[in-house]
Amino acid sequence: MSQTSSGGQVYGPGQVRGARHAVAVVFAVHGAVAGSFASRVPWVADHASVGAGQLGLALAMPALGASLAMPLAGRISHRLGARTSLRLLLAAWTLSLVLPGLAPNLLALCLALFVYGATSGMADVVMNALGVEVENRLDRSIMSGLHGMWSAGALLGSAGGTLAAHLDADGRLHFTVAAAVLTAVGLVACAWVLDIRAAVDEEPPPRFALPPRSALLIGAIGFCAVFAEGASLDWSAVYLRDVLGSSATLAAACTTGFTLTMALARFAGDPVVDRFGAVRTVRVSGALAALGGVLVVTAPHPALAMGGFALLGLGIAVVVPLCFAAAGRSGPNPSQAIAGVATITYTSGLVAPGAIGVLAETTSLVVSFALVTLLAFGVAGLAGVLRAGDRNPAGSAKSGTSGSSLPSEHPAG
Repeated sequence: MSQTSSGGQVYGPGQVRGARHAVAVVFAVHGAVAGSFASRVPWVADHASVGAGQLGLALAMPALGASLAMPLAGRISHRLGARTSLRLLLAAWTLSLVLPGLAPNLLALCLALFVYGATSGMADVVMNALGVEVENRLDRSIMSGLHGMWSAGALLGSAGGTLAAHLDADGRLHFTVAAAVLTAVGLVACAWVLDIRAAVDEEPPPRFALPPRSALLIGAIGFCAVFAEGASLDWSAVYLRDVLGSSATLAAACTTGFTLTMALARFAGDPVVDRFGAVRTVRVSGALAALGGVLVVTAPHPALAMGGFALLGLGIAVVVPLCFAAAGRSGPNPSQAIAGVATITYTSGLVAPGAIGVLAETTSLVVSFALVTLLAFGVAGLAGVLRAGDRNPAGSAKSGTSGSSLPSEHPAG
């Protein structure tokens, strides 16, 4: 059966499936930009002549830029439509990859990374909203797999950056080539996403607004999951080396294993969500993550701790995608809710590494990961918050297609 957007465009089942693949490519492109930049941070720091402390300040700018700019995404989507908005914002994000490589000093680097983060956050909101829209039309879970594509893109971008670093390529050249390729791929993919438009008489969303209460509750789950993710990514290798005395190679392998576990779990997550629903999936996921945290803080040797970090990755992998999906169904302004959840999760990713470091300095890394374990228990305990937005709450037979996920849009006809 064909489906109609508020702008009048009719989409058949094949076109919706094509839109799913297009959004998946968009997620991969977005992740590839992040991976490309992350792999060349040492070069960027050397080029801008900044030390560790100054680099830490600069690396806080993307989260700040994203947090301030994400509320604007809904208004842009209302004015231009989803497809045009995504095309412009994704291109702005891919092209912003060039900016950090051009920064000659700390101030310029901070400004470049602020713009980099702002464009990232706005594109993130629109692509997640479109992902929820496609999920609603297909009437089955796809958000976990879409975030898996982001992880795959990040790994691919990181691999390209590693190769560029191995060849001693100038970061400006690397970023320019990567930006050009990713912009081209992104523009092609955007041509196939759903073109959702607001009705003529629809009031535009506010330029800035506090996240709705539903977003705060859902965002609390995302905060716990992203805190555990950020802590594990940045500190798992340090934990194995300093607490358990492992080799540098084994410590690095732990971080790689954590990342791969998350990516694989996201790709495998959608059938699980379809079978059991978001609430039960997140409840079990939080329990697995908490078990992983317990293994980490009680591990007497590195192998057991590595197993704990793997369980942490497995447990938190699908939580954030399901938070975005729930936010997209939680109220009259879904993009505002998605932006609110995204802002909270970005904030968590910003504060987690520093909070772990401060707590480790005043107590120990073991105590730091005890906090991570408590937050994992929080994921399990708060899972019921996702019930209102659960598309398939008890793994029962699927109901009809839900409404549009973008702000100021009418539900699909």
